[in-house]
Amino acid sequence: MAARASGEDAFCAPRQGIDLNFYVKDDNMNFPEELKYTESHEWAKRGDDGLIWVGITDAAQDMLGDLVFVGDVKVGATLKAGDTAGVVESVKAASDIYAPVAGEVVAFNESLADAPQTINTTPYSAWIFKLKTNESLESLLSAKDYSARLKDK
Repeated sequence: MAARASGEDAFCAPRQGIDLNFYVKDDNMNFPEELKYTESHEWAKRGDDGLIWVGITDAAQDMLGDLVFVGDVKVGATLKAGDTAGVVESVKAASDIYAPVAGEVVAFNESLADAPQTINTTPYSAWIFKLKTNESLESLLSAKDYSARLKDK
């Protein structure tokens, strides 16, 4: 896994969830209907391998800016919904990534260690980690509901 570019002290914001309270939704934002979303700006889907694939939304990557680090994902960890699963860092901020549902982290997308900016260009292809779980994603937000929440902020 790649090391952080300049250490945590170089970032403007502490590690925390992405605060989009003042985020103005760009009409060009993309929220695929087949995905589910969290209020903390992760997307999730059940992949063809039966696992839950998790990444960050187009809105989240846009707010963070150019990503320089993705990681701190602990493969083998058992998480509850809402637990910190990893971190994404840009030149201007850092944010924790949260588990959308309970499960065991079974994979980290190693290609992001060398190319975190992939999330900036293809946020819905660049999954960050995978969870093994029997939990449903139905309690998460639909694309329509997620988009409406961004507009309401």
